[in-house]
Amino acid sequence: MRVYSIPMRTRFRGITRREGVLIHGPAGWGEFSPFAEYGPRECARWLAAAREAAFDGWPEPLRDAIPVNATIPAVDPERAAEMTRASGCRTAKVKVAERGIEPDRSDTEDVARVEAVREAIGPDGRVRVDVNGAWDVDRAVRMIKRLDRYDLEYVEQPCATLEELAQVRRRVDVPVAADESIRRAEDPLKVRAAEAADIAVLKVQPLGGVRAALRVAEQAGLPVVVSSAVETSVGLAAGLALAAALPELPYACGLATLALLEGDVTADPLVPIDGAIPVRRPEPDPGLMAAYAVDDRGWRRRVADARALMDAPQVIGDVR
Repeated sequence: MRVYSIPMRTRFRGITRREGVLIHGPAGWGEFSPFAEYGPRECARWLAAAREAAFDGWPEPLRDAIPVNATIPAVDPERAAEMTRASGCRTAKVKVAERGIEPDRSDTEDVARVEAVREAIGPDGRVRVDVNGAWDVDRAVRMIKRLDRYDLEYVEQPCATLEELAQVRRRVDVPVAADESIRRAEDPLKVRAAEAADIAVLKVQPLGGVRAALRVAEQAGLPVVVSSAVETSVGLAAGLALAAALPELPYACGLATLALLEGDVTADPLVPIDGAIPVRRPEPDPGLMAAYAVDDRGWRRRVADARALMDAPQVIGDVR
C-alpha cells in the first residue's frame, strides 16, 4: 500500500492537495482515494473499486479511445478561457457555485466564466456546467435560464436532492444530469424512479468498481457520462475501462482531470490527445511514487474501516 499526496494546480472542491492510496495485486494497481468528508460506509465502495482493479481486472473494452471534456474550475474568466483553449477538447465542463462565495457575487462570476469558455471553445464546441448540488430550486431555474444563453449541453447536479432535481427538470429546457444523487446515494437507482435526471454521471470508485457501475448504467436506463474523482492515472484507468465497456457512449466523459494535478504517479500519464484519451493502463513509476509519497496520515485506518464494511449488503446494496 502506497500513500500519495499531489498538489492541485488550482483549488478544487475546497482542496489544494489530492491524496489517496495505491494498492497492488495480481491484476495490477488500484486506487483508493475517497475525499476527507467521506465516512467508512461510503469508503467501502471506493475500496471495492480499488480491490477490483488490483485483484480482478476489468471487462474487455468495446472501444479504444474515449472522448473527454476539459474541466474548468472556479477561476477568473481569462484563466478559464486559457484552460479551455489549452485542453484541445471540444467539450468543457465549467464549475459554478463555488463554496464560500456570496450568492450574488458567485452568480455574476459564474456567468462571466461560462461566457469566456463559450467564446474560447467556439460555437461548435459543447459547454456543460457542474453545480455540485449548491443551488436551491428557484436559484437553479433562474441561473440555468441565464446561463443557457451560452447554449448549455446540460447542467450537472443543480440541487442536492432528487426531489429538487425533479422540480428543476420540469421547469427548464436544459437536460439535467445527476452525479451526487447517484454516487452518494444508498440506492443509486432511485434517480430513475424519481424522474430526476436525463443523464447519469457515473464514477467508478464511488459505485464500487467498473462492473458495479456497469450494472447501475444498465438498470438506470439513462445515457451515461463517465467522470473521474480527480484521481491519478491509476484511478483514471478504471474510468476509461468503464467508458470503454459501455454499450453506448453518447457524451464526452469527464476523465481529463489529470490537468488539475501538479503531477502523477506514472511517467506515461492519461492525458487527452485531440480531445480523446486512448484506452490503456499505465504502470506507476517507482520514482514518482516515491516523490509523492507521504506518511500514513490516517489512510491505513480508513482502509481498515472500509474493509470491515465492504462486504455488508447495506453498503454496496443492489449494485454489488
